[in-house]
Amino acid sequence: MATVIFVRHGRTTANASGTLAGRLPGVRLDDVGVEQAQRTGERLAVVPLAAIVTSPLERCRQTAKLVVAARESAPKVTSEKGISECDYGEWQGRPLRELAKEPLWKVVQGQPSAAAFPGGESLATMQARSVAAVRRHDAAIEAEHGPGAVWVAVSHGDIIKSLLADALGMHLDLFQRINVDPASVSIVRYTGTRPYVLATNTHAGDLSWLVPPPAKKTRGRRTTTAAQDAPVGGGAGPSTGP
Repeated sequence: MATVIFVRHGRTTANASGTLAGRLPGVRLDDVGVEQAQRTGERLAVVPLAAIVTSPLERCRQTAKLVVAARESAPKVTSEKGISECDYGEWQGRPLRELAKEPLWKVVQGQPSAAAFPGGESLATMQARSVAAVRRHDAAIEAEHGPGAVWVAVSHGDIIKSLLADALGMHLDLFQRINVDPASVSIVRYTGTRPYVLATNTHAGDLSWLVPPPAKKTRGRRTTTAAQDAPVGGGAGPSTGP
């Protein structure tokens, strides 16, 4: 049962100006975004990470670099196209206030599963490829580092919203109910039973509870204290520290 920490990139110049950046090159963190990513890196510094995987776009690579900078040691950062920004096609680079007047805007808001961007991809395709990429990495990381492994995926707002919707068992048409702010942290643990959503859109708080507990030996086999089944009644929750 590996655990993935979804980190949205920090605020960019496009975010601040109300522009849909999409996959345009040269979109970087602004000063606020740099500070946001640094604070997120400080939050994550107490958690041993098995891997850091990032969207190939510059704003995510910047954020991942700032997460690494806050650590005494960190794994190599790898790039994954599957968690890159949605391909907004002809919408990319246009002001949001202008896009809000388009007929497609209402579809994006009310029935995202039917939304396809002209010259780009559909939101359903976006979700399918991002979920497939994350689950593939999660399985590989657990196989290599064990069921207590924790890793980070640095991605984009709509991507993370769609991943959280999938983990929550929500239809894509409901994913606009989820909010994912710049540099926020959301946490999902995938198991053979179901995904568990441990946190969404957090900006502050201690994350030392994510430090894996020491493995226990049971009848000659190593096992972890976490169970895949949901605790009836809510359970005791994580310990307050490592």
